[in-house]
Amino acid sequence: MRQWLLLPVAILIASSAIGDDELDTRFSKDVLIIDSSETGCHRFDVYLALTDAQRSRGLMFVRELPARTGMLFVYDRSSMLSMWMKNTYISLDMVFARADGTITNVIENTEPQTLRSLLSSEPAALVLELAAGTIELLGIDENSRIIWEPANGDDE
Repeated sequence: MRQWLLLPVAILIASSAIGDDELDTRFSKDVLIIDSSETGCHRFDVYLALTDAQRSRGLMFVRELPARTGMLFVYDRSSMLSMWMKNTYISLDMVFARADGTITNVIENTEPQTLRSLLSSEPAALVLELAAGTIELLGIDENSRIIWEPANGDDE
């Protein structure tokens, strides 16, 4: 009898985790380059968060993020941006950038599942979330740049 009581809990836990398949159905994908001021150019496959609903969901419930994969949050206009880690189970690095891809600031090794606001240092139009440790590994800083050309009008 006790096993039957645990079954709904197990189903709930399993359904709350998002795998690559679900990310693939919720978000379109693209490629971008980060021109690191220290180590040169690096290619990333990114999920695009273009709508309010996608930006609200982000990487919540994701259990792992492969190297060289991330999520690019794209905003219609530059403003002071704030991110949080609600329901985000993995530590991330965040790169805040202007519309032209120049980086305003970076935040490394975020704390999972917190409501603390993580802020851009000045108005930004892009936020790139990467696996924690990527910024340090690749030497990404305010002298680096995100190079991204929206495919098929994805920036609308």
